[in-house]
Amino acid sequence: MGEYKMPSLGADMTHGKLVQWNVKPGDKVKRGDIIAIIGTDKADIEAEVYESGTIGKLIAEPGQKLPVGAALAFIEVAGEASAIPSPTTPPLAGPMPITPAAAPPGPVAPVPTIMPSARIHASPLARKLAEELGVDLSKVQGTGPHGVIERHDVESAAAAAQSAQPAATELPKSVSGEATSGMRRAIAAAMARSNREIPHYYLSTQIDMSAALKWLESSNVKRSIENRVLPAALLLKAVAKAVEAVPELNGYWAEDQLKPSKEIHLGVAVSLRTGGLMIPAIHSANEKSLETLMTDLREIITRTRAGRLRSSDVTDSTITVTNLGDLGVESVYGVIYPPQVALVGFGKIVERPWASQAMLGVRPVLTATLAGDHRASDGRRGAQFLDALNALLQKPETL
Repeated sequence: MGEYKMPSLGADMTHGKLVQWNVKPGDKVKRGDIIAIIGTDKADIEAEVYESGTIGKLIAEPGQKLPVGAALAFIEVAGEASAIPSPTTPPLAGPMPITPAAAPPGPVAPVPTIMPSARIHASPLARKLAEELGVDLSKVQGTGPHGVIERHDVESAAAAAQSAQPAATELPKSVSGEATSGMRRAIAAAMARSNREIPHYYLSTQIDMSAALKWLESSNVKRSIENRVLPAALLLKAVAKAVEAVPELNGYWAEDQLKPSKEIHLGVAVSLRTGGLMIPAIHSANEKSLETLMTDLREIITRTRAGRLRSSDVTDSTITVTNLGDLGVESVYGVIYPPQVALVGFGKIVERPWASQAMLGVRPVLTATLAGDHRASDGRRGAQFLDALNALLQKPETL
């Protein structure tokens, strides 16, 4: 019998809050099924199961704060003994300090497990917001796909309830401010660790984007408007292919050594409307077509901002890409997100004087930067990566 443990959903996470169970003892599950919602300082995450079997015993109760690695449940795997061992890691007393709406310190009262058949269909972000605003989800009409309750439904319900109260009633604090506070604490913890532990080196290069943009324009003529590929997808594919040539940049620093990853899962920095950012993963980016990458990019941004991320989305990234060109930034010098060992930054494409073959002209130029972990690679290998990136963007048809 295997243990289902509190997952680590980021370098800054030491504890998590079990928000709800989506299963009950006796349920059959397969790899990839969403069996629980886990709360972190950044967001509520849909937690996947990584083995198939039958749910044996649910150890943790919704509302409990538990350390990463603590047993939450037991899963009976085919062919294994069904004896249920006693949990060895007790839950921490008191609530997890994720939101200001958490209960006062003390033992957490057991909360009945919500079964899928009776569960209110709401996004994790909507559930968290409802808890903060004191909105009863059973009285909210969802307007999302298949009647799912989304953030704006909760906000509308809260506004309606507020308007029905006397004018002297104190308004709730800014939800975005509260969410941002927790988000900033989590980001601060990860970035402090990065600057404390990782010896960064930085490299940059300017890339002539004439060939890439011209090819993209001509190839998009053959696509419908909604299926057109943006330069962002082209850059992601180029990073994924370039890192194949420099595997030291793709992986993790753990147990005082580099652990390269065979898969290339690009972490894409996505800003949130409430403030802060998340870095979900686009899996196996080097193996996907530009059209698929564009679809995946749109989908991951939508799910991130809607609060519908899965645990694999936030734990699988092997190298991060950040693009601030849409904000007018020309050069990005990022901080590596541990335990990763590299981050690639892209700025705005701007027109610059450019000399080529003894001729001077004006070209669309992109500044690409690399932040590398000097424990895992050196400047020479980083330069080879940027050179490979440039070469790929000069022949976009090969991507």
